[in-house]
Amino acid sequence: MQISDLPYPDPGVPDARSGPRFLLWLGRGQLGGQLKSLCWGILHFSGIAGLPYAVGLGVDAVVERDAHRLLLVGALLLLIGVAISVGDAMLHRTAVTNWITAAARVQQLLARKTAELGSALTRRVAAGEVVAVSTGDVEKIGWFVEAVSRFLAAAFAVVLVCVGLLFYAPELGVVVAIGVPVIALASLPLLPRATKRADIQREKAGKATELASDTVAGLRVLRGIGGEELFLGRYREASQEVRKAAVRSARMWALISAIQVLLPGALLITVVWYGATLVVDGRIAVGELVAAFSAVATLLYPLRHFEEIAMSYSFSRPSAQRAARVLSLTRTDAAEGGARAGAVEAPAAGGDLYDPRTGLLAPAGRFTAVVCGDPDLAGRLAERLGGHPMDDEGNDDTEGDGPSVLLGGVALDELALDTARTLVLVQDKDPVLLSGTLRELFDVPASGAVDSGAALAAAQCGDVLDALLQSAPDGVDDPMDARITERGRSLSGGQRQRLALARSLVTDPEVLVLDEPTSAVDSHTEARIADGVATLRAGRTTVVLASSPLLLDRADRVVLIDGGTVAAVGTHRELLHLEPLYRAVVTRETDEEQQQPLAGLELTELEEALTEIEESA
Repeated sequence: MQISDLPYPDPGVPDARSGPRFLLWLGRGQLGGQLKSLCWGILHFSGIAGLPYAVGLGVDAVVERDAHRLLLVGALLLLIGVAISVGDAMLHRTAVTNWITAAARVQQLLARKTAELGSALTRRVAAGEVVAVSTGDVEKIGWFVEAVSRFLAAAFAVVLVCVGLLFYAPELGVVVAIGVPVIALASLPLLPRATKRADIQREKAGKATELASDTVAGLRVLRGIGGEELFLGRYREASQEVRKAAVRSARMWALISAIQVLLPGALLITVVWYGATLVVDGRIAVGELVAAFSAVATLLYPLRHFEEIAMSYSFSRPSAQRAARVLSLTRTDAAEGGARAGAVEAPAAGGDLYDPRTGLLAPAGRFTAVVCGDPDLAGRLAERLGGHPMDDEGNDDTEGDGPSVLLGGVALDELALDTARTLVLVQDKDPVLLSGTLRELFDVPASGAVDSGAALAAAQCGDVLDALLQSAPDGVDDPMDARITERGRSLSGGQRQRLALARSLVTDPEVLVLDEPTSAVDSHTEARIADGVATLRAGRTTVVLASSPLLLDRADRVVLIDGGTVAAVGTHRELLHLEPLYRAVVTRETDEEQQQPLAGLELTELEEALTEIEESA
């Protein structure tokens, strides 16, 4: 795989059982690239390993005044220089290619998992954790993948130098052969502590990132309530904790680096002192001493890669563990063995949407409203209707969850993810608008039956288009070419909500699930939106989770959920008269108000208010 071939057509199915297994899986997927890098590395380090012996031969030729031999040594040095240069350039090229392709593979896997899990991902893993895995952890994993081939080539060079010295100068070779393993293994006892400190630093950095993200996202609200300085103070404290943890981690790695400098220096001094004694005694030639000295000095370079592989693995192992944790999350655990998602064909158009757990039934082609007293339950129910399991605490968990939601009698969990997402679209209560033009915002997979103009009109986005056009630079005459800032921050909450609703309407799915789609708009606009959605979605299944009387009054069917199950079904006005619990949720009545004899008058007044709003709309 070359960089020009990225992204991968299929990044594969990772082994996410543990961090080391995930790293091993990545390595197996890059055997070709690793072998190329290893071959170039062997060429590079072999040249480095042969350099001391060539220098020793040159010294001997000078001492013996052998010009022909010195000429041959010069040619050998030239050949070694070419090997070192070419090997180094190609080693760097192939190693960086391994890094980038490994990081790209991991990012593709994470992106695919994010698309698979949707908003359920941040309920299982903290948002700051997801950001850290997708950025810093990916780089650390790529670093280890890159360092493997360099380390293997460096290890080959170290062995080559030691074995060569044993034959070339046995007395000094024994000293080097004993000292090099000691140098290579001296840092191992410190690695667990260094890794632990690095993990603490990374954990604190993740918390600080999450706090910063939350502060930026809610900055407008924080300024409104005067809480900006409070949260900024919390972030300062968190960043100082990160700094202290980083200093403690750096101290340990500095100690490891010091050992990697001190011990080779001690070995070099030992070789020079002992070699000089041997030369004085006449047991070795001067050239052999120079060769041994050069060999030990040369070993300092490949030995750095021993420290690098230790550091990269120490950093990448917890990073791989976190990435494996995210990648091991599944849309559902109900499908095992051969009954994996995608084993069933999509249901025929026009099927009812039914949730066996809650008993909720949304008849095909009708506008169904769902009322939940608990807003959190409404959000989890919306996710479940989109094919994600739901437990009592709000975390995705299939254990004890019961059957999946059925569409036309077919379980959504058993459908391929793309098919399930095409059939059922869920818009949560806090939709995200990506930066770009309005035309790009509506460039989403759609049936083609609904154009952007009709969707914008149904969602009552006329004022939003005017606002975007006014803020657009000169020369932009079409509001569809106006740009939206990141997450739509330049728009109000109601404007963002209506644009997101229009985007959902454009897709024209078989089933559209909306969670509080008009919570940030005024009542008159809400009434017009309810009419627009009902008209545009006529003949298509629409489920709206809301407690607004204006939306509920326009639904064909209203379902009351209490305690996680269906408590009542009917029209809005029927449930207002017959169900006290429904009336309490919709009208916000207290228990005392429900017991007052004038409750019927209040209902009459509510109906009159609804009629007035309808007429004014």
